[in-house]
Amino acid sequence: MGEKPAPRGEIFVVDDDPAVRETLSVVLSAGGYEVICFADGAALLAVARSRTPACILLDVHIPGKSGLDILKELRGEDYPAPIFMISGQGDIPMAVNAIKNGALDFIEKPFRGSEIVTRLSEAITAFTRRQSASSMTKIGSLHFPGREPLTRREREVLEQFTAGASNKEAGRSLGISPRTIEDHRANIMKKLGARNAADLIRIVMTASRAS
Repeated sequence: MGEKPAPRGEIFVVDDDPAVRETLSVVLSAGGYEVICFADGAALLAVARSRTPACILLDVHIPGKSGLDILKELRGEDYPAPIFMISGQGDIPMAVNAIKNGALDFIEKPFRGSEIVTRLSEAITAFTRRQSASSMTKIGSLHFPGREPLTRREREVLEQFTAGASNKEAGRSLGISPRTIEDHRANIMKKLGARNAADLIRIVMTASRAS
């Protein structure tokens, strides 16, 4: 087995299913993380406001307030750690809604333990790297008059596209799945009124010249 890896930070897991909590605890601890489990959102909120973990895994269906309600209360878009939603197969529309409310990505049940550790590690690394990079990037300061404002995450995705990244490359860079990138991209195009990718770049270039 060799030596135990150095702790890589805490991961908060919120799920009312003890089996899921147990599985995630085992795989994430083996991956070097400290895992703290909560059976409902209220317990998480009490801790998450005073202590920032490396990452939060939040089930969509939990007793009391739903995972989506908790995400809104944590102000997911501005929360200083990535938040992943855990969702069953039928919850994809809900998971997409969660992403609009600031979740970084979602993980579908049933999941493979080893894949989760890799995905979370990549997301945490990418998130930390972006936090330490300049918070006011070029795209971040652009204004699109008369358009619905983009969220911080949408601006990050847009920045990847204007740099010529594919969905896969953008996903790798931001620590999220290509499918989620696709959702963001569709949303950005709708908000900015772009008909296609070339149109999107033209809108960004026009805004750059105006700023």
